[in-house]
Amino acid sequence: MLGRIFSFVVLAWMAGFIWFAVFLPRPAGDVKTEAVVVLTGSGGRIDRGLEVLNNKLAPKMLVSGVDPDVRPREFAAQYKVPMSRMRCCVKLGYDSVDTRTNANETARWLAARHITSVRLVTSDWHMRRAALDLRRVVPADVVLIEDAVPTQPTFRMLFLEYHKLLARLAQRLWGE
Repeated sequence: MLGRIFSFVVLAWMAGFIWFAVFLPRPAGDVKTEAVVVLTGSGGRIDRGLEVLNNKLAPKMLVSGVDPDVRPREFAAQYKVPMSRMRCCVKLGYDSVDTRTNANETARWLAARHITSVRLVTSDWHMRRAALDLRRVVPADVVLIEDAVPTQPTFRMLFLEYHKLLARLAQRLWGE
């Protein structure tokens, strides 16, 4: 009996990992939202957020998880963002250090601005956990559009992220 249970658990884990790795989240289309939130990390995320702003799919952007040493002028120079755009539309968030604190920082920023629809930009392999964490802390009526940046993740990266997602799901199931 224990052998069957163990086999079932292993098969469920394997099937889940295959689903996780093969069916990575995709980029969102041209859906308009009140804001875009970009989680710092791997390449392409900030560029995608700025593309959303430039295409008028969202009027303002929070970049969550910015290194405290990065100043707005440095950010603007690196990403070729006019300072007028920085002042009106781009907020650099310095309060987060991981996915969970990204969600908390984002929730505070959304609430302070009464934003009810947001586009979340992060890497395809990171999207499921990031969206799960964000949904945990924003009101249920906030519309969350997942806009995954396509990457070429390694097996190791997928393996680690899958287990982080499983751990987060277990935390939610058994209470934090």
